[in-house]
Order: sequence, then structure tokens, then C-alpha cells
Amino acid sequence: MSSDSLDGLTIHRTATSAARKGRWRSRKNLIVAGLLAALVIAVIMFLRNRAITVETTRVSQVYPTQSFTLLNASGYVVAQRKAAVASKTTGRLEWIGVEEGSLVKAGEIIARLENKDLKAMVLQEQAGVNSSRAALDQARADLTDAEQSYKRQQELIQQGIVSKADFDAAQARFKRSAAAVKGAEAGVRGAKASLQAASVNLEYSLIRAPFDAVVLTKNADVGDIITPLGAAANAKAAVVTIADLNSLQVEADVSESNLAQVKKGQPCEIILDALPGVRFRGVVHIVVPTADRSKASVMVKIRFVDTDSRILPEMSARVAFLEHAAVKRDQQPRIAVNPAAIVKSGNRAGVYLIKADHVVFVPVTVGARLGDVVEVSGVASGDKLALNPLEKLKDGAKISLPDKK
Repeated sequence: MSSDSLDGLTIHRTATSAARKGRWRSRKNLIVAGLLAALVIAVIMFLRNRAITVETTRVSQVYPTQSFTLLNASGYVVAQRKAAVASKTTGRLEWIGVEEGSLVKAGEIIARLENKDLKAMVLQEQAGVNSSRAALDQARADLTDAEQSYKRQQELIQQGIVSKADFDAAQARFKRSAAAVKGAEAGVRGAKASLQAASVNLEYSLIRAPFDAVVLTKNADVGDIITPLGAAANAKAAVVTIADLNSLQVEADVSESNLAQVKKGQPCEIILDALPGVRFRGVVHIVVPTADRSKASVMVKIRFVDTDSRILPEMSARVAFLEHAAVKRDQQPRIAVNPAAIVKSGNRAGVYLIKADHVVFVPVTVGARLGDVVEVSGVASGDKLALNPLEKLKDGAKISLPDKK
């Protein structure tokens, strides 16, 4: 065998080693590429599943009047016509016919003191009147007889039939009878006056309502001693306290620095804490011309334009002094949101509604601007919305809320 043939059978170790290295390098590159791809996928999945911390806001219910409110103040509902009803005389309460919440009419008897002695006095004085009238009738009869006798004596003395003494006696009797009639008439008048005084005293035992009103409090009960001054031990001065509910007004304190924004006749809106869902129209009745130096405020009285049987004295109230009068549609609540919470998705406007740990894109219809908020439809009052960062959110994105400190 020749040397050339032997050289052909020789293993070239350098070429084999290079091939192995090439194959290993390719495998290594594939492994690195696979690891990098896995890492990229892991990062993408991490970023996709990572919760985004968002700031939130709530959908609120607002009224259009808030957009033209000049000033707000607080106060209380006060009856301008109110009375503590008592008796002018002292006595024991025998009967009371009302309780808290009872409606009473002017002149209606609401309570009565013991008055048997006063009734007896009235009967006695009535008898005196009857006796005086009988005496008057008798005096008038005597006057009639005396007058007729006097006239006959006048005719007879002109004819010279009777003496001058008989004529003088008839004349004197006539004059006495006339005087007796005048005395009897005066007696009747005096008896009537006494009867009236007794009737007035009896009337004082009947406690009447001075005006149409509702009973606020019942201060006494049957058996209590009622006295005008309440000075006696365990005595009560007032039987009931009443108020005219048609005279209810809100008395609010307005700071001196804001008084220039309030004037008589200015339209207002009244909100009662007891009826938060109702807005009552009002108007400034009067600005009381004196200030409270301790509070640096002036009292303003606001009259109700809208009346309601649910409005009661001493209810706490808030008053909004308006730039102009509100119409009915201004008193209807609107759903509104912070305009910064609204996003555009194509041709649609919407908000990101927070549902547990994620957000849902909800399309809304945007309406009029109401002060710092904007009217919308499609969400409900109280719904929680995402406010920031909206550019990182999409429908279904996971979120987390900032920890409350």
C-alpha cells in the first residue's frame, strides 16, 4: 500500500473538533434564545397580571341649583307665632282635651280649671239681674199710675174741683215714681255689670287657643295647680305650648363678611336634615338689623315658599342663597361625576367602573356642566370610578387601591 493511501486513511482531529464546537455553539444559542423568550413571556405575563394602583372618585347626586349658589348658611326652623297658653286665674286643672300634635282652632277650649264656685257666682248674679228687672217693672208700673193720677189732678185743679194740696201730692208722687224708675234702671245696669264680671271670671277658667295652631308640648295634667306666675309650689304656669305652623321660617346665621351677598326678597333653597331628599323653595323675609358680636354674624329669616306638613319647628336646616330663582327642573337631582374620570374610547365616552379588583369600561352619555362636575347617564350614584392613571387602564385591568392611612 502506498503512502498516499495511508494518508487518506488518517483522521483529521482539527476538523472534527471544530464541527463539535460549532454544534455546541448552536445548541447554546438555542438554549439562550429559549431562556430569553421564556423570560420575555414571563415579564409580559407579570406586567399583564400586575395590579395598577389607582386613585378613585365617586358618582354623586347633585342639584343644578348648586351651580348658581352664592352662599350657604345653617340654622333652624322657628315658628314666628308661638304661645305658652295659660290661665289668668289660679286654679286646679280639671280637664284637658289636647295632646302633643293636636290641631286646635282659634277660640277652641283646650283645657278647663275647676269652676263650680264661679258657675254659682254667675247664677247668683243672673238672679240679681232678674230681681233688678222685676223691680224696674214695678217702678215703671208705679210711674204709669202716678202719671195718670197727676194728669187727672191737673184737669181737676183747672176746674177748681180739687185742692192745691191734692194736686201737689199727685205731682210729688209722679216725680218720685220717675226717679224710682231711673234708680231701678241703674240697678239693672249694675246687676248686668256684676253678671258680666262673674261671667268673665268663669271664662278665665276655660283655657282657649288664641289662634289656629298645633300643640307642641303638654306642660300640665289633670290635678295640677295652674297659676299665672307659677310661683306656688308644684304649680304650672302654662298648660300647653302651641305654634302656628303657617308661620314657620328658617332663622340662619350669616357671617358679617358675607352679608353683602344677602338681601330681602332673595330666592333661596332650603334643605332640612330630616328630609335630605327634598328641596324647598324659600325667600329672604328679613335681615335682622343687629349683629351678634360673639359670633360675628347676623340673623337672616327665610320664609318657605313651598309648604309641607312634615316641616316641624326646631328642625335643623341648611340654606343656599341663590343667584336667581330656581325652577322645578332645577330641583330635580342629577347624576354627575368628576370630568377627569371620563375617557374616550374611539367615538365613545366612558368611565372605568371599579369592580372588586378590576375595572370595567362603562359607556356614558355626557350632559351639562354643573359647577365642578358634569352630568352623565349610564352610572348610578355612589358608584366608585377610577380617576388616575387612566392611560394605563383598559377594560378588565386589575387594580389595587392605595392604603388608607
